[in-house]
Amino acid sequence: MTKQVQQLDRVIIRFAGDSGDGMQLTGDRFTQETAAFGNDLSTLPNFPAEIRAPAGTLPGVSSFQLHFADHDILTPGDAPNVLVAMNPAALKANIGDLPRGGDLIVNTDEFTKRNLAKVGYAASPVEDGSLAEYRVHALPLTSMTVTALEGYDLSKKDAERAKNMFALGLLSWLYHRPTEGTLAFLERKFAKKPEIMKANIAAFQAGWSYGETTEAFSVQYEIKPAEHEAGLYRNITGNVALAYGLVAAGVQSGLPVYLGSYPITPASDILHELSKHKRFGVRTFQAEDEIAAVGAALGASFGGALGVTTTSGPGIALKSETIGLAVATELPLVVIDVQRAGPSTGLPTKTEQADLLQVMHGRNGEAPLPVIAPRSPSDCFDAALEAARIAVKYRTPVIVLSDGYLANGSEPWKLPDVAALPVIEPGFAEPDQEDFQPFRRDPETLARPWAVPGTAGLEHRIGGLEKADGSGNISYDPANHDLMTRLRQAKIDGIAGDIEPLAVDDPSGEAKVLIMGWGGTYGAISAAVRRVRRSGGHVAQAHLRHLNPFPANLAEVLRSYDKVIVPEINLGQLALLLRGRFLVDVIGYNRMRGLPFKAEELAGVIQDVIDSE
Repeated sequence: MTKQVQQLDRVIIRFAGDSGDGMQLTGDRFTQETAAFGNDLSTLPNFPAEIRAPAGTLPGVSSFQLHFADHDILTPGDAPNVLVAMNPAALKANIGDLPRGGDLIVNTDEFTKRNLAKVGYAASPVEDGSLAEYRVHALPLTSMTVTALEGYDLSKKDAERAKNMFALGLLSWLYHRPTEGTLAFLERKFAKKPEIMKANIAAFQAGWSYGETTEAFSVQYEIKPAEHEAGLYRNITGNVALAYGLVAAGVQSGLPVYLGSYPITPASDILHELSKHKRFGVRTFQAEDEIAAVGAALGASFGGALGVTTTSGPGIALKSETIGLAVATELPLVVIDVQRAGPSTGLPTKTEQADLLQVMHGRNGEAPLPVIAPRSPSDCFDAALEAARIAVKYRTPVIVLSDGYLANGSEPWKLPDVAALPVIEPGFAEPDQEDFQPFRRDPETLARPWAVPGTAGLEHRIGGLEKADGSGNISYDPANHDLMTRLRQAKIDGIAGDIEPLAVDDPSGEAKVLIMGWGGTYGAISAAVRRVRRSGGHVAQAHLRHLNPFPANLAEVLRSYDKVIVPEINLGQLALLLRGRFLVDVIGYNRMRGLPFKAEELAGVIQDVIDSE
């Protein structure tokens, strides 16, 4: 039968189920097809820390939210328009976010007395009228999948596991998604298990056909492709973008990239991705612990490679002594911290911004280093490349502060013009020098020579003990220590002259309030600013990429506005630095829920500050 097709400009879908229900795979496949179709998109995967959390419980719920549109968007969305709940736990954990009138697709097969009791439902909410304010589609997804796969040599349990593909097929029909990519993906994924491959494809196609033939869905929705700047695009996560940025840094510098890493959530995917790119001169080493990982990376830098280590907050704590050694030896090193909620083990799969003070000051002695924070998943590519440029040019460790939201979230990325990428000159010390001085500094950058071991005439001492200025001999002289401490600080401070001034978006020029963020808060802040401006409010926006040193014009920007709001997913770490450095009484807005900010809440904060003027 012919069904009505309704045009929409955007949709937010959340897939939710047990951590074994394949919600991340389902969401990822829907995302890939959406990217191929040409919509703008942003995603928010949200999953338990346990590899296999207790089935059917609230702690075991895994979800994947996708916001896609025919125009430019900035966030995964504040709340879903459509919630797919595969069991009672998924419903209970997520129903509070679904607005009244939203579409709710429920897998009724899982609403058994036992599963309902696990999450505190006395009766099925599908039947007791408590979901009356939503458009409920109660479907036996599991049993329909099993019926569709009756002709395949599968156990009932294996057939039930394909219910996520049935749901994906149904949603793909409902929102006019392409199918070719998913079919090809299933063929590749299960190439060595042909019966499983055929069953998953059949389940996907059965879901599509159900949407086409059932009377439960009388309307099909269409979201046209977004108008992007001309170019070649792909969907990319922050971790993959960081990996690609490091590969590009190796090519642009001519240096082999050496990653010393210990697997840790949510940074492990960088190691996984970089291990695929040996053809670009990348070597990856999975160490036995965090300390060994950073030690190997620093050793690689000493040997003339681009040393890199990746971790999260707990790993930064363990690596701090060796990072301090990199400061003392003045060797290039890229340290990527994909922040997660702490302290200690904390919430390993949830996002946070609470490592800023640790990476700025969490080392013994005066040990300054540059800190760079990407603002979006695709921006992680540029941040990694910039970190490598600064590390090599200034002979210093550089920390990249990503976070779990950027790491796992995705968006369209326009592939850069490779010819336009910056060239990074290693500038190794020339061999056969009669009077080689390992700490004789470049007068412009204050960087010391990079002398590769084994190069004739460049023999020198290396290590954590203080070195004499110029000669590099071990020195306990008080005046020399004061001098070297100030030189290392001056080197980092001087980088401010080598980075872009802070840009301020203030289109009306009438704003008295500035909202300033850093890192992964960019999308939510920008979306909030759009809302306030549409309602007639005047607000300026700035976003910091370089957190140490700050841009040279930051003081001028801060003092140009009556009030400055700084939203952070911590208890006010950047706000503390800004107050201490510039004596500006910024207004902090702080929430630590393991989730990114919502645009609506930030818009309310901005409006309240404007109204108080």
